[in-house]
Amino acid sequence: MSIRELFVKGARVWVPDGEQVWRCAELLQDYRQGKLQLQYADGKTAEIKVAKDEDLPPLRNPDILIGENDLTSLSYLHEPAVLYNLQVRFCNHNAIYTYCGIVLVAINPYEELPIYGADTIATYRGQSMGDLDPHIFAVAEEAFTKMERENRDQSIIVSGESGAGKTVSAKYAMRYFASVGGSSSETQIEKKILASNPIMEAIGNAKTTRNDNSSRFGKYIELDFNKSFHIMAAHMRTYLLEKSRVVFQAPDERNYHIFYQMCASLEDDLIKNLKLGDQDTFHYLNQGGSPHIDGVDDSEDFVATCRALSLLGIDRDQQKQMFTILAAILHLGNVSILDANGEQASVAPNDSAMLILEELLGLDRTEMAKWLCHRKIVSGREVFNKPMTLSEATFSRDALAKHIYAKLFDWIVTQINKCFSAKSKPYRFIGVLDIYGFETFEINSFEQFCINYANEKLQQQFNQHVFKLEQEEYVKEQIEWEFISFYDNQPCIDLIETKLGILDLLDEECRMPKGTDQSWVEKLYSKCGQWKHFSKPRLSNSAFIIAHFADKVQYESVGFLEKNRDTVSEEQISILRACKVRMMQHIFVEEKSHIKVKVMPGGPSKTKEHRKSVGSQFRNSLNLLMTTLNSTTPHYVRCVKPNDDKMAFTFDSTRAIQQLRACGVLETVRISAAGYPSRWTYGDFFARYRVLTRSADITRNDMQATCRKIIANMISDEDKFKFGRTKIFFRAGQVAYMEKLRADRLRACGIMIQKHVRGFLHRNRFKRMRQAALTIQRYVRGFLARRKVYHIRRKRAAIRLQANMRGWMARVRFNRCRHLITRLQAHIRGMQARMRYEHARRTRAAIIIQKFVRSYLQRRKFVRITRGLIKSQGLVRCFLARRQLKKLKIEAKSVEHQKKLNKGLENKIIELQQKLTELQQETGKIHGYKEDISNLKTQVSDLRSVEGKLKTSNNRIQELESLVKNLQAQIELERGEKMDVLTDKERAEKENREIVERLNEENARLNKELESVQEIAAKKEGEELLRKKFEAEKEQIYMEYDQEKASYQKLLKEFNRLEQKNDTLEEELGKLRGNKHQRTASNVSSMSGASDAPTELVRDDTSEFNSVVTDDDIGYGSVRSRASDRSDLSRNLENIDWGSPSHKSSSTDISIPVPEKVEDVALVLQLQNKVRELEKERRSLSKKLEHLENVSPTDDPQHAQEMIRLQELEMENAKLKDDLGRLRNSIAEAEPHNNRVQEFMKQFEALQDELERRREECIQLRTVLANRSHDLAALTSASYGKDVDIVNEDGELAIAYQTQKQINRQLVEELQAEKARSREVEGEYKSELERLRKDNDRQQKLLAVNLTKGGPGGGLQAEALLQSEIMRLTSENLNLQGQVDSLTEQLKKYKRSLRAYARKLKEAGGGRRGTTQAGSPFGGDHPPDLLEGNAVGVEGDTMPIIRKKDREYMGMFEYDRKDEMQLIRILIYELKPRVAVTLLPGLPAYILFMCIRHTDHINDDEKVRSLLNNIVNAIKRVIKKRHEDLDSTVLWLSNTLRILHNLKQYSGDKAFQAENTLKQNEQSLKNFDLSEYRQVLSDIAVWIYNGVIKLMEEKVQPLIVPSVLEHEAIAGLSGNKPGGMRGRAGSVARELESPVEPQKALDLLLKELTHFYRTLAMFGTDPELITQVFRQIFYYICAGALNNLLLRKDMCHWSKGMQIRYNLSHLEQWTRDMKLHEAGVTDTLAPIIQAAQLLQARKTDDDVHSICDMCDKLSVSQIIKILNLYTPADEFEERVPITFIHKIQAKLQQRSEGEQAQATLLMNTKFAFPVRFPFNPSSIRLEDIEIPDALSLIMLKKV
Repeated sequence: MSIRELFVKGARVWVPDGEQVWRCAELLQDYRQGKLQLQYADGKTAEIKVAKDEDLPPLRNPDILIGENDLTSLSYLHEPAVLYNLQVRFCNHNAIYTYCGIVLVAINPYEELPIYGADTIATYRGQSMGDLDPHIFAVAEEAFTKMERENRDQSIIVSGESGAGKTVSAKYAMRYFASVGGSSSETQIEKKILASNPIMEAIGNAKTTRNDNSSRFGKYIELDFNKSFHIMAAHMRTYLLEKSRVVFQAPDERNYHIFYQMCASLEDDLIKNLKLGDQDTFHYLNQGGSPHIDGVDDSEDFVATCRALSLLGIDRDQQKQMFTILAAILHLGNVSILDANGEQASVAPNDSAMLILEELLGLDRTEMAKWLCHRKIVSGREVFNKPMTLSEATFSRDALAKHIYAKLFDWIVTQINKCFSAKSKPYRFIGVLDIYGFETFEINSFEQFCINYANEKLQQQFNQHVFKLEQEEYVKEQIEWEFISFYDNQPCIDLIETKLGILDLLDEECRMPKGTDQSWVEKLYSKCGQWKHFSKPRLSNSAFIIAHFADKVQYESVGFLEKNRDTVSEEQISILRACKVRMMQHIFVEEKSHIKVKVMPGGPSKTKEHRKSVGSQFRNSLNLLMTTLNSTTPHYVRCVKPNDDKMAFTFDSTRAIQQLRACGVLETVRISAAGYPSRWTYGDFFARYRVLTRSADITRNDMQATCRKIIANMISDEDKFKFGRTKIFFRAGQVAYMEKLRADRLRACGIMIQKHVRGFLHRNRFKRMRQAALTIQRYVRGFLARRKVYHIRRKRAAIRLQANMRGWMARVRFNRCRHLITRLQAHIRGMQARMRYEHARRTRAAIIIQKFVRSYLQRRKFVRITRGLIKSQGLVRCFLARRQLKKLKIEAKSVEHQKKLNKGLENKIIELQQKLTELQQETGKIHGYKEDISNLKTQVSDLRSVEGKLKTSNNRIQELESLVKNLQAQIELERGEKMDVLTDKERAEKENREIVERLNEENARLNKELESVQEIAAKKEGEELLRKKFEAEKEQIYMEYDQEKASYQKLLKEFNRLEQKNDTLEEELGKLRGNKHQRTASNVSSMSGASDAPTELVRDDTSEFNSVVTDDDIGYGSVRSRASDRSDLSRNLENIDWGSPSHKSSSTDISIPVPEKVEDVALVLQLQNKVRELEKERRSLSKKLEHLENVSPTDDPQHAQEMIRLQELEMENAKLKDDLGRLRNSIAEAEPHNNRVQEFMKQFEALQDELERRREECIQLRTVLANRSHDLAALTSASYGKDVDIVNEDGELAIAYQTQKQINRQLVEELQAEKARSREVEGEYKSELERLRKDNDRQQKLLAVNLTKGGPGGGLQAEALLQSEIMRLTSENLNLQGQVDSLTEQLKKYKRSLRAYARKLKEAGGGRRGTTQAGSPFGGDHPPDLLEGNAVGVEGDTMPIIRKKDREYMGMFEYDRKDEMQLIRILIYELKPRVAVTLLPGLPAYILFMCIRHTDHINDDEKVRSLLNNIVNAIKRVIKKRHEDLDSTVLWLSNTLRILHNLKQYSGDKAFQAENTLKQNEQSLKNFDLSEYRQVLSDIAVWIYNGVIKLMEEKVQPLIVPSVLEHEAIAGLSGNKPGGMRGRAGSVARELESPVEPQKALDLLLKELTHFYRTLAMFGTDPELITQVFRQIFYYICAGALNNLLLRKDMCHWSKGMQIRYNLSHLEQWTRDMKLHEAGVTDTLAPIIQAAQLLQARKTDDDVHSICDMCDKLSVSQIIKILNLYTPADEFEERVPITFIHKIQAKLQQRSEGEQAQATLLMNTKFAFPVRFPFNPSSIRLEDIEIPDALSLIMLKKV
């Protein structure tokens, strides 16, 4: 195939263009010799001439290849193809990253993109470099993976021009390493690495015309890793800081950020004393004229910089010194250098900037000013100080400022490296090089020369590495190859760095005493002229040109020597070393190995052998860098700046192509194009191009042979392709040619299919049209006939309507005209009448107005005359009054009148005189003090004069004179005070009358206040007395309560002792009865329990007794135990409001409110008396009832009489209750609005109900006892009938009977003794209670009398006393009532205990005979005879067998405390999942809970807490040990939840007892509230649940992408990548085979899910929890698949969408099979389902609304991303138009904020749904649970 065959009509080519660089055109006809007819995209045509075939324009790639991720995958590899592909990806797809072989091309978007989050990092982790979309994270992952697998150091080289985004790319790469290689130590070095960015940006970045945050230095950061590949340390190296920016900035540029940050933070403590101000006031900051950056707050950045400095270990003092040095640099720039006579410069002595510099640094201002304007010249042995000119002095000042900043910059970098350092040696490192790209400006100087020199070295290393990788690929595939030529820039490097090269000549010229830039450039012309890369410009003698790899650059030689020398005066450095700032001294300490300070040219120097020029230093550091890079595996990132206007997603082709040429991207393309750039595996090639072969040529077993046949039919030139071991290699353009052939074949096939289909369709269409025409004709003819008839009828109707209508219209017009005329006449006549009326009304009004005006004028005249007369009378009367006043004044001055006035004021005058005398005495004392003070002062002055000798003699006279003046002033002051006193006396005499009147009023007011104060004081005294009394009574009550509590504890201990003794006796009894009927303490406990609860005592009795048991009749270990009663009493006492006269209490406490009126109090006392009478009656009835209970029920007449009498008493009691109720109702009705009475009534009703309930309980107990006795007798008679004596016919039970009888008598005696003691205590309490009642009655009577006598005029004090007494009595009543109730209940419990013990003895073998003996616990004089059990022979055996009742368990396991750890070990530590599967689901949880129940049953707080804590800790340890075992984690997730559910189910809370049986409610926990442990277990369950989810996610993670995205099950739909994409060269991950084959991945995923489901169900996991687990797993599958899809361009096409949807349908079917679909599990797959539907949907303008509605679960960014990634699999399918994407985006913007909440592109794979553990009660009976032998729990005993 020749190249001419490709230039046919319709082919598209690229034509060079001046504006667009390259312009696309289409051939209008086939290529002819020397001519091409073209048509551009805008419709214009052109004809170009081609001299030879090699000059033909480059061909354009097929549309199917445009927008590829890798530029080397393009079929035509050339400059326009690369440029256009980048432009399409950047502008149309918003993709800023593109691969170009091993290079990542990054285009600055000038916009924040949501593609750098933690989810993106997680998505790229573990992925090969070519699988996902190009990204900086992919390069970082490639470097990290190679370091792990190859154990070799890596490096990432980021380059590009200013503003291209180098620093940001390097920052994101380091962020990735910090995330995936996070340090396991506490230092967290990765955080420090990221924290160093603000510091380096502040001191090394500045605003330029191309970039607002341009790095003005190069840096290489090494991230050191340990053997676990965690970051352990880091190291930073910097290169070529742009020092000239410190003293000069071009227009629209800024200095380094740190200076502006300081000027914006003047109020900060670190800055406010540095004499700084606005940035425009500093010469070094105002030259650029652009001090601000849009969107940047320098003050906030300053805070961030300081925070970062602190984080990296630079303390506040060092920061202050650092900012002081920076401020000194700014002030140094403001030093004004004056020009004296044109040859000598000077600094003004009073220069303000120099003064500030002296203050900040503490240096010698004179010396600094001198050496800024002078320099030292050493000539032989003589030293001269030569003055400088103005320009030289200015240059010297600027050089010093640059040098200070450079030294400070180096010091900061050193400190950062110290913070990054580690003690141990690193294992491997990854270096990130952020260095400047190739630069060329209008004027290029020394900085650009060094930058371009560095880029030459990097480009050489890049070319060699690319060439090496290409050759390795060919060798690996075992194909023949020829040497690929590539550009070698070694000659250009030799021109710069070899001997007699540019740098060597520059250093030589710098060493010359009189070397200049011009002399140096002339040497270059003569020495370097023979180099082909060096040339001299035509129009300049001071410049030279170097042909770099990217372009030719012209350098101006001006300033090269000075910049290379970097000279600073040694005297200036000495002055800085002597300053007071320690940091300044430190950074200028001379070190022999790093001396950079140089003496100005003019003579030899002692440090000559140590000096190195800037160029030499840069060359050495660059060589060191290249050595480091060559020892690592490099990875390249080339940053491109799309435009100079910083506009988002705007692509300037001219600027882009310049950078692509400069950064080596095109060189990579050229090297790839020189070989075989297009590479296909045999399978992919066959799947793509099988259409070009015949079935006979296909050999399924030998794919390589099949591919050879296909290629042989297409390409004849063997040089165009090569067959490798696993791939086929093609030359550039061959893939496009094969795509053309494939498209032609598909087009021909399509035409053939279309021909037959269209013929078939047209024939069918013709038949349908003919039939339709006949039908239409028939219907049309009928329609026309009907229409004609219809028109005739309408015409006749219209004529008739017109006639009627015209008549009606004529009548309407006539009536309307007549009506109008009539109305017009009426309006006119009315208007005339109104006008006449208005005229008359106005005339009348004018007359009335005249009348009133005239009267007003007359009245005003009269008033004026009257006022004049009155005024005259007033003046005359005033004159007469003044005359009378004079007479009165003369009379007032007379003696007699004065005596009358002073008659009442003599005492007041005397008092004032006494006060005056006292004041005079005090004044005399003050004079004495002042004389003493003057004497002391004289003595002090004398002593000082003696010490000072002659020096103070003159001062002494002045001091004495001042002392005299002071004394005179004091005398004058005293004299003035005396005059003031006399003046006050005269004033007082004049104002005596007013004072007397005021005193009288004040006296009256004080008397009234005194009376009120006395009343208040009396009241307060009474209240204080009452309060003290209340406090004393309250303390007394608490003391009594504590005493009662102590006594209760003693009784409880005694009861426990008796119970233990009883157990011992029963054990002995069991031993006596033989082996066949053993009864231990646990057996006794199983029948009666340790708590004496009647619900357990009579568990074996009839259901009637069970029905009458109430919650009040319970004993120890129950919810309402004695402790709770005591706590209730204490709570009642605490709830009393001691400070309130009414004693308000809660509704549950019995309180007697104090009434406000006397009548209410009397009523309360009456009711209390009535209550007491009823209480006495209740007690008497209770005593009678107890007596009846103690007496054995018999059939004698006396018992019947007692029963009748009891019934009569009940009737009488009911009658009394009715009377009391009627009395209560009458009282309540009489006082309906009295709240206190109503409250008392409620409390009384509560007491009455309590009394009734107690009575019913007594009746029920009595009935039970009677039935019990009757049942025992009936049992005996039923068993043996009349032959009862048969039991003892042989006498075999006689001995056992006597022994048992003695034991029982001994037990009864002990119980009787205990009963006697309790009766004595009860008697004492009753006597004390009776005494208190009598006292209470007496006091109440006294109160009633006082209340009766008291009237409305009673004093407040008496009323308060009455209230306090009532309060005291009420509290005493409450206390005593509580004590009585507690003692009564305690007595009843003791009695019940005695009955229980007797019942136990009977159950053990004894029974009643008919008579009782003394000491019977049933109240008789004798203990009952014990009837031995029935004995029968078994198989002729004569030995008796004692019959016992069937045993019923309580659902508990008893264990010893010492066996607790063994129990935990067997049930938790050693329990294997394979053993647990064979057991009841949750059996370990049931067993542990039954042990918990037993600890609750015995009320052992320490034991229950120990057991629960050990269970919790054991579960934690087991999960931590076996966290990678799914069966173990699921096992203990299920058991933990079962324990939690059991604790809830048996907690006693009504909320959890809805589904319990009566038996389960009886088994509730009695003593402990374990709610806190429920929370602990819930937290552990959540932790285990998260571990299970993590395990499942780890297992399904490698299956997600192969099963959901890559699995292809639909035949005929190819999911291969469209186009001839090549794999990523050098990718480590790609070299490894996929662990899961895509065709088997879906089955494996479904198997894993089935295994998860079966495991959860097998261990009894709750169904709701199973649903939650798979909801989370399916979300993880959806997130992983969608995130991968969003980052894979090759997956975004129609056929792949069909395959994905088909794969997801299998998951949906699986949920239906497992019955999980109704729980909403598949709803979590909605995003990936909608993404697949979006790939399949039509994409036309009519489908915008339907697509937006369909993709409601996808975010806007995800939808746009999928549409941008959408690539047709064939060229017959149309691409998604940009306009369509814009319409979709505009439509989606209308979504609400809630629907657009997801701002990031990727789904959060770490998201977890809230975990809920719904309560799931168990229906399993605890008493039915048995311990299997497999567990070997012999230490447990079922109770």
